Amino acid sequence: MTDNTDKPNSVKKVKLGKITGVFGVKGWVKVYSYTDPMEGIFQYQPWYINHNNQKLVVEVENGQRHGKGIIAKLVGYDDRDQAAVLAGSMIQVTSEELPELDDGEYYWHQLEKLKVISVAVEDEEPVLLGKVAYLTETGSNDVLVVKPCAGSIDKRERWVPYLPDLYVLNIDLEAQTITVDWDPEF
Repeated sequence: MTDNTDKPNSVKKVKLGKITGVFGVKGWVKVYSYTDPMEGIFQYQPWYINHNNQKLVVEVENGQRHGKGIIAKLVGYDDRDQAAVLAGSMIQVTSEELPELDDGEYYWHQLEKLKVISVAVEDEEPVLLGKVAYLTETGSNDVLVVKPCAGSIDKRERWVPYLPDLYVLNIDLEAQTITVDWDPEF
């Protein structure tokens, strides 16, 4: 484990999961992965962990599926007590580690904080619904969780299905906007 002094501050970190607890007595940790499939998190090295305001860089020595989840053995964490201090820590990697996507595909972190503008009501000006706070899975489709921001139409939280060409009409990363066909009354 080392500190995070070798990477420039301008490199964006992306959350890929969380250490949720320990497994066994030999330093293994339980991991909740945001990747699909969940084992995909092991493809990214190193992991950047911010624990108690201490920035750590760790390498995964071994990782595997266990039951409905996954577990990992981190280099330098050889017993339960050492590993236990990491419980609750977010796992991040640099955005440079992520593979390039095809046109029209986006990582969730790219959509967070974008303004959401509705053009659903005919003959009226587009309205600002808010900003994407985060995305979530519902089982049938992903959902943009839109929270109010300065200039938004009201103070309501909205859940807009992330269905391109149906509700999500355009994503403009440069303009930091997502245009949706979503009734502001919902």
